[in-house]
Amino acid sequence: MNNRILIVDDEPGVLRSLARLLQDEPFELRTAPGAREAEALLRRQEFALVLSDNLMPGMKGTEFLQEVKDRFPDTVRMLMTGCADLQTAVEAINRSGIFRFIVKPWGDGFLVDTIKEGVERFNLKRRLHSADEATLLSIAKTVELKDPYTRGHSERVARYALSIAEELALDTPLLREIRQGSWLHDCGKIGIPEHILQKKDRLSPEEYAIMQNHPRWGAEVAREAQLSRGCIDIILCHHERLDGSGYPEGRAGDEIPLAARIVAVADVYDALATRRPYAPPMSDGEACRMLESMKGAHLDPELVDTFLLFPAEMRANEVMQ
Repeated sequence: MNNRILIVDDEPGVLRSLARLLQDEPFELRTAPGAREAEALLRRQEFALVLSDNLMPGMKGTEFLQEVKDRFPDTVRMLMTGCADLQTAVEAINRSGIFRFIVKPWGDGFLVDTIKEGVERFNLKRRLHSADEATLLSIAKTVELKDPYTRGHSERVARYALSIAEELALDTPLLREIRQGSWLHDCGKIGIPEHILQKKDRLSPEEYAIMQNHPRWGAEVAREAQLSRGCIDIILCHHERLDGSGYPEGRAGDEIPLAARIVAVADVYDALATRRPYAPPMSDGEACRMLESMKGAHLDPELVDTFLLFPAEMRANEVMQ
């Protein structure tokens, strides 16, 4: 695991403050007073994350991070600024592909958590680059460690989804994508703080907005790791709904790929039938009736009907594993 981070800022006081903030964290920290000094460090070592100020002499942070993107595309990029204007944010996202946008003065806890999430994202992407199926499943289990209530969730979703796909006689390459996409469908949660994942009460609007980003974040990492189109579609679209009220893109009907619609049925059933921080598990009968009520607006009716044809004993055995 690479935990090396580089902070770039022309203000010595800011660098000292950040060094103090991070001194007890599990990072190998390097600092630089400007873009050129930072580039020299980047040529000598690989960094998981670069956090750069924007307004610096010689080269703006957005320009520097664009160079980092071009030369070191796996390195996660974050931008700090004291001027939180929309134009700067849009420029940073479009040109530099930044992971997060930090406004000065920052909240210490927020900044530390965000850096941790960025480092986790880097290491997730690296593991995905040349991953075999055993590694993909291991990644899914690593993500689940952030939320003990979801232990085994990805494997159960894969089994349910494959049962539906096999009943529909889908071809072998699509079955492989469904298996891998099911394992990785929640991989974007690596960027969600644990206090949100494990919260027992209803999420605040701000927390729910963060949670809604996990399909997009996961798909971005999978895309950068050059996973298959089908696998990326599952990660991105497993929370979309047939009526267009889902997230993150509001796709509707056949705009949602078949594989993602299959995984959505499996994902919803397992969420209903297993204990979560915010709800006790439903019985198989209760969960199936809930699936019935979601046909058409939320879930694909044909796929729900296919899943409900399976005997209750199969679903109960899967949940118990």
